[in-house]
Amino acid sequence: MLDLETLHKRLNARAQLTGAGEGVLLLDADGRDAQLLLQDVHAEHALIAPELAELHLLVDRAVGLEIMHKLGDVVVAVLDAVQRALARALGVLALFVLAFWLTGCDPAVFWARRAHLRDIVSQLFPPDWSYLSAIVAPLLATLRMSVTGTALGVLLALILAPLCAANLPCPAPVRRILRFLVQVLRSFPALILALLATFLFGLGTFSGTVAITLFTLAVMTRMTYEDIETLTLAPYRALCAMGASPARAYARAVVPEIASGYLTNALYLLETNVRHSAILGYVGAGGIGLLLNEKISWREYGRVGAILVCLFVTVCCIEWLSHVLGRIIRGERSIPRGARRMIWAAVLVCVVVCTAGIEAPDLAHTSKSVLAAMGTGLLHPDWSFFFGTGKDGLGWLLLETVGIALAGTGLGALLALPLAFLSTPKLLPRPVALLFRVLIVAIRSVPFLIYGLIFIRVSGPGAFTGVLTLAVCSIGLLSKRFTEAIESLDFRAYDALRAMGVSLLPRIRYAVLPQLGPAFSSAVLYRFDVNIREASVLGLVGAGGIGAPLIFAMNQYAWNDVSAIFLGFVLLVWLIDVGSARLLSLIHI
Repeated sequence: MLDLETLHKRLNARAQLTGAGEGVLLLDADGRDAQLLLQDVHAEHALIAPELAELHLLVDRAVGLEIMHKLGDVVVAVLDAVQRALARALGVLALFVLAFWLTGCDPAVFWARRAHLRDIVSQLFPPDWSYLSAIVAPLLATLRMSVTGTALGVLLALILAPLCAANLPCPAPVRRILRFLVQVLRSFPALILALLATFLFGLGTFSGTVAITLFTLAVMTRMTYEDIETLTLAPYRALCAMGASPARAYARAVVPEIASGYLTNALYLLETNVRHSAILGYVGAGGIGLLLNEKISWREYGRVGAILVCLFVTVCCIEWLSHVLGRIIRGERSIPRGARRMIWAAVLVCVVVCTAGIEAPDLAHTSKSVLAAMGTGLLHPDWSFFFGTGKDGLGWLLLETVGIALAGTGLGALLALPLAFLSTPKLLPRPVALLFRVLIVAIRSVPFLIYGLIFIRVSGPGAFTGVLTLAVCSIGLLSKRFTEAIESLDFRAYDALRAMGVSLLPRIRYAVLPQLGPAFSSAVLYRFDVNIREASVLGLVGAGGIGAPLIFAMNQYAWNDVSAIFLGFVLLVWLIDVGSARLLSLIHI
């Protein structure tokens, strides 16, 4: 049997002698693919027919080998991908199993004492409607703190964000310092900020407003400068080249580009801050939290139910308002210019009225000696506690906090996934989806400390209560994020399967789930980041983690211990941020 090169030479020689034209044989680098191009073939082409026949045979064999080779490559690639996916799945599963073991989760205990949960729920409903008149004033105080703190925070973030953005002019040392301060503020939940504010400004809604403002400022600044860093900034540079100042160029060229995402984030934070403000009364920062704590302590569950219903209605109204305004902001609904101006005027009036209703700070108990003691203690951490290796050391407490957050996030994601599909009108009839959406809003409207106070009566004090609390809290946010991801999908493949008569579950399996991996992973990582912060205050109700030592140290003015906990917690949150960013980059590759 001749090889291709020999056939090529003989073919060309025979073609030149017979006038049949020159055969051009194209070979690739491996000599596996071949094609014969004959030009101006005359009647004498029969003289080269034997070589052509053998050539075609060799080409067919080469093509077959090439197909088998490529098929083998595909099989190897698929097996490699399956192995990597399986390794990742086993790694995640092992991580969650470790977290459940670390936090002492015992479903048998919860199941054995489930009657306590049923008794509490039965006492919450029906609510004590006669108590509504006493709820109005603290509920309005909660809304004032939320609106004022959110407005001040988002406004300050719009000023601070350009100084933190890497693609806008700002001295590098200043940018690093501001980013560090934002990272420190982001490390602490609003409840811890409120407790600190009460030491400086006394009890009342002023301290709560300060806490909400700082919390909003930190979150909003980071989201805004990250949005700025995604822009090309060509209009900004053009304005600067024309002589405009950086501030004017920022206002004219950058702010309009980020306005839609900025306002959408502001609405989301307003909704979040209402729930945060509802628990600030636990540390004396005003609002309805003080009333909730009092009624739960006295086990007046009928009145607690009335408070929770009021919070549910409030959250539903804010969510509806956020949805309507969000559609206008994103351009999905057009309104006249006059109506748009009226909306802005109404927002401004609301902010002014809420700000005017905030109580003045109570500085009667604040003195220079108190501030000096606080400053000295915070600047001198207790290093023996910081480097302690026992179960009362900082390392173990932080590890337990991570375990609580991780186990709670995993359990919450597992429960949120079916709820997200059940609340999607594109997959189920609209009345059924609406029913599940109401359920999700009801879950989200209850402050997380309330869940902690309820579950501690079921599973007792400890980390397991913290896991149950964060799991239920995770259901609300993750269900919403999952539902939004599902509704933004391309449903053409799903509709095609439905037209072919495929049942619901296979349609979801093959047309929906493959598109949702990155969005779901991002939502779970974001919720884990939130749960780390919320786990830091669950110790307030005896639910394990670093929260209890932190609250006790602050109440006892042990600022050296507080400083050590703050430092360890900031480092922990920073490490989690770095790890989450790395995981997100791998997910979206």
